[in-house]
Amino acid sequence: MKASATLERYYVLPCCLLLLALCNEIISYKARLIGDPLLRTLFIMGMILFGASLVAFAVAPGIVWFVQSLRRTSRSAAGSLGEILFLFGLGGLIFWLYYRNYIHGTDSILPAMWRNPLIH
Repeated sequence: MKASATLERYYVLPCCLLLLALCNEIISYKARLIGDPLLRTLFIMGMILFGASLVAFAVAPGIVWFVQSLRRTSRSAAGSLGEILFLFGLGGLIFWLYYRNYIHGTDSILPAMWRNPLIH
């Protein structure tokens, strides 16, 4: 149980907070479509509150559960190799998403259907 708390505190929760910050970037990007400043502010605040709740109560515990299940199943096979690979993969995915977002823009990490139309 001690390793689980350490894992959650020092790796999984910060990774989830990085993903939440990335979602905040996407929310701000999509909010540019709303012309009224009051509605735009309400939309951004509502979506960020919803996203923070989702991360705190669903995503972070889900990732911790998944890592713990990897630990249980990999004990009989290759030790904690599966857990370590998953955590490196999670960190690599987050790095790649941030890189794409800040170098190429938010629209580069979104599917084509979700991108804002170009306004001249």
